[in-house]
Amino acid sequence: MKFTLSWLKDHLDTTASLDEILVGLTRIGLEVEGVDNPGEKLAAFRIARVLTAERHPQADKLQVLSVDAGDGPLQVVCGAPNARADLVGVFGMPGATVPANGMVLKVAAIRGVESNGMMCSTRELELGDDHDGIIELADDAPVGEVYAEWAGLNDPVIEVSITPNRQDCMGVRGIARDLAAAGLGTLKPLSVRSSSVIPAEAGIHTRSGSDGAETSEDMDSRLRGNDGSHVAPVAGDGPGPDVRTDDPAGCPAFFAQGVNGVTNGASPEWLAKRLHAIGQKPISVLVDITNYVTVDLGRPLHVYDRAKLSGGLVARQARPGETVLALNGKTYTLDETMTVIADDAHVHDIGGIMGGEESGVSETTTDVVIECAYFDPDHIARTGQKLLLTSDARQRFERGVDPAFLEQGLAIATRLVLDLCGGQATGITRAGEPPLGTRSYAYDPARAETLGGLAVAPDRQRAILTSLGFTVTDDWQVTPPTWRRDIDGPADLVEEVIRIEGIDNVPSVPLPRAPGVATPTATPEQKLERRVRRAAAARGLDEAVTWSFISEGEAAPFGGGAFTLANPISEDLKVMRPSLLPGLLSAASRNVRRGAGSVRLFEIGRRYLADKERATLGLVLAGERRARGWQSGKAQAYDAFDAKAEALSLLAAAGAPVDNLQVFGEAGDAWHPGQSGTLRLGPKTVLAAFGILHPRVTQAFDLDAGVAAVELYLDAIPGKRSAGFMRPAYTPPALQAVRRDFAFLVPEGLAADALARAVKGADKSAIVSARVFDVFAKDGETSMAVEVVLQPGDKAFVEAELKAIADKVVAAAAKLGASLRG
Repeated sequence: MKFTLSWLKDHLDTTASLDEILVGLTRIGLEVEGVDNPGEKLAAFRIARVLTAERHPQADKLQVLSVDAGDGPLQVVCGAPNARADLVGVFGMPGATVPANGMVLKVAAIRGVESNGMMCSTRELELGDDHDGIIELADDAPVGEVYAEWAGLNDPVIEVSITPNRQDCMGVRGIARDLAAAGLGTLKPLSVRSSSVIPAEAGIHTRSGSDGAETSEDMDSRLRGNDGSHVAPVAGDGPGPDVRTDDPAGCPAFFAQGVNGVTNGASPEWLAKRLHAIGQKPISVLVDITNYVTVDLGRPLHVYDRAKLSGGLVARQARPGETVLALNGKTYTLDETMTVIADDAHVHDIGGIMGGEESGVSETTTDVVIECAYFDPDHIARTGQKLLLTSDARQRFERGVDPAFLEQGLAIATRLVLDLCGGQATGITRAGEPPLGTRSYAYDPARAETLGGLAVAPDRQRAILTSLGFTVTDDWQVTPPTWRRDIDGPADLVEEVIRIEGIDNVPSVPLPRAPGVATPTATPEQKLERRVRRAAAARGLDEAVTWSFISEGEAAPFGGGAFTLANPISEDLKVMRPSLLPGLLSAASRNVRRGAGSVRLFEIGRRYLADKERATLGLVLAGERRARGWQSGKAQAYDAFDAKAEALSLLAAAGAPVDNLQVFGEAGDAWHPGQSGTLRLGPKTVLAAFGILHPRVTQAFDLDAGVAAVELYLDAIPGKRSAGFMRPAYTPPALQAVRRDFAFLVPEGLAADALARAVKGADKSAIVSARVFDVFAKDGETSMAVEVVLQPGDKAFVEAELKAIADKVVAAAAKLGASLRG
């Protein structure tokens, strides 16, 4: 939201300096994003008179001017076709910097003739697009004076960031109201003559007579603002325009007034200057009036050329497949969820967002219809999202404009058209009713201290709320104004009081703490995540933080998302992720495209499933596990065993009983069949999925095949009983371990993991580990060698005990169809 300081002062009677206003804006929650004073860039440019103009001796299209900028004649070479003697224009002295191109002016010879500076065009000073000639000023413009000061360009442009809940501050008047409540001045009554609708310097004179227009005294007394007073409608002759609303959900109210016999041309200087200052291009006076009222009062409007309409206007739902050529030159296809303004033949307006070209006003327009409607914020937001179309009108309507300001907004716009374009107003048509539902809340002034942390006297709170437009009864029933649809209870009232009183005044008070040594505050889940994060980093993995929202296409390979946003900020951030892998794969793809040879990323976050959100660690290994070299040979890619090793290591760091885990088959549709699996505690408790991702998944993320990945389901890891804050004492075994090797002939298809688990369980008191260390296959038979580690307790094993344990091992293997190899 941009506005100039002088524009703000048309609404705010203040003696505060610019710096005080900027500090005040931020203090009340309107963050200042920037301040730019165009006058500062023009400080070196003066008003000058051309004394003489002679033909350049070496160039037919150049002239040699004698220019007086207040310090005597200077010779200037100029190529402008309108340069002539006695012309008064803007002169750049040597040393000045041209704003449009950054060129520093200096004394130079142009085709053999010395030139001292430059006579400037509007484009060169960034005051417009005209570059056909140099600026021409009035003959009585004071020669030698700084041009920016004389032209009123030394007017800072302030840009503030408006949060979505502050729809009232999408107009300059709303910002002025907040500043007045904060003690930086007094809010002026809104009047066409006495305030900003037509600035005093514009020189507009109101008319009186039989055409129904009011005198200036009448306007001052009747056309008041929306701060507790009333703006009277402009009296007109005859019936109002033929308008109606057939879509009360999308457009509850549609007000309109016609003006006949207008003259549409360029806007007056004051209006064009204001719009140009905030970055808007003046188009024509009728269009500029609607843009001006939109920014000034936060009240979007639209003007139709009545001659281009076929029948009356109706606000209705669009028909599927209908199209409209919008004012931005693009054609949009509509559907039945969108509200449009149409006549008997065409759609002329995407309701509340953008008008159409077919009924737009032009220099030949003589009769107009002024639309002032209320559009439902939710409808506007959904339509804008579907069409990927934004505008100043949409920004205001989707936040929610003041539903009580239709009559006044229409009156102000009509008065501006009459004053600037002439013509005769018709009657007013009012179709539908704006949603004026009032809300009232019981408020306790003590809550400012108990909830907001700042004690504010009740009288001061009453004054603050009243100055913001709230109605406060003696028994503290508070009714928000119609322009504050964001207020929804006493907590919001506390916020209003505290932000105006000054959040900087809230004292810093430490939270109470129990006496003694502070106890740990981290939950078991937080401690688990810390352990796993440290372990992953220690293994050389790089932590990534990716979006919790992904696109529907990215979610599809992982089962799709359980939650989809109806109104996302982007189609790429529409679905709450069902897995951490899509974000990691996108990050890996970006790194690979930028030349990374090996990518090792992990992330700890949440998966969002239909039943709940679940803590998860995701891990992606892409590229080369080992680079090519003269010793190692060709580069080696990651494989499923790399993923399994990472999974087991991280599960061990998390405290999972890795020795008891079982490896099951394929992990799911997103994983490569035969090169993936799951780690489980029993058949149902899945602790991790690991392996190579399916080629179609990696292809979707623009990655080569062979990407390894892991997902650790941290919420599935069984917790340990707390043994206090002390670690158990380390008690190494007193006796040396005993190792025995067993070689078994096993059935085809028997998993090595199954054999090792069976052997280890043969005697749980004596056997501490068992692992397969050799596999040999020949003539259809497979041999597996298993190393068994036995740990004696308080005395060494005797031969009989070792034989008994060996018999148990052989018996356990036999249950799987394995036999001791001879």
